[in-house]
Parts: sequence; C-alpha cells; structure tokens
Amino acid sequence: MTLTDLLRPDAVISPLRANSKKQALQELAQHAALLTGLPERELFEALLQRERLGSTGIGDGIAIPHGRMAGIDRLVGLFGRADKPIDFEALDGQPVDIVFVLIAPEGAGADHLKALARVARVLRNQSVLEQVRHAHDPAAIYAILAETAAKAA
Repeated sequence: MTLTDLLRPDAVISPLRANSKKQALQELAQHAALLTGLPERELFEALLQRERLGSTGIGDGIAIPHGRMAGIDRLVGLFGRADKPIDFEALDGQPVDIVFVLIAPEGAGADHLKALARVARVLRNQSVLEQVRHAHDPAAIYAILAETAAKAA
C-alpha cells in the first residue's frame, strides 16, 4: 500500500482555514464527507473521539488524526496544510501545519495500522516535509507525495 492508494488529488487541502484543532477536524471532516459520501457529523465525531484518547500530533508540526467508520469499504486519506500552525496538543508541544487524516473501515485491523505507519514514515522524511511546506498549490503537494510514493514502491 502506497500513499497514493490512500490519497486522491482532490483530497489535498491547502491552505486549511482552521485556527484550532477542532476547526481543522471540522474542515477535514467536511471535505471527507464530500469524498466518501459519509455523514460529515459522524466523520467529525470519529476524529474527535480519537483525539480525546490523546493527541494525534506526532511532532515536527505533523498530526495524523484517524478514525474508523461503518459504510466505507477502503482506507481514505486527506492531506491538509495550514499557513498558520495550529495548536494540536502535539507530543513535542509544537504547533501543527501538516495534517493527514486517515479514515478506515470498521474492520480494517492491521491495514489501518500499516497505513498509519506508512503516512508517518513519508511525513517524517525531512526532504518531503520541507517540499510540502513550501508548496502552496494542492496539485503540487499531491505531486510531491505521489513522487515520494512511487520512489518507495
């Protein structure tokens, strides 16, 4: 599974307009609803419920919110880049400007964990991180992530 298996070109949002973690999750849930046909409120609640267990901010300005949903048959990713970093209560205390949402089917099991690990590995690459932070156009960001996925395959 590569990043492009999870992420479509129309699933890249730049810039995120949110000023808080909750607003970012709402904006991303709204976009996820358009892409998946799932109810926006249920997507938002799934992401918020996971955040209540502990922040998905993994450090270096990156967060990977995720949740499981009924009514979806594949893993779906969304990428968001904020111009103004957001307090995400990340592990390192730093604000977040890169958010990758992962929505998984309820029974995804190990595939969900593998996808989380894949996303974290790609975004922890300092070269990739620097490139996506300097790209403002969603198509350019997708191209960077797709190229990285192709090299990793």
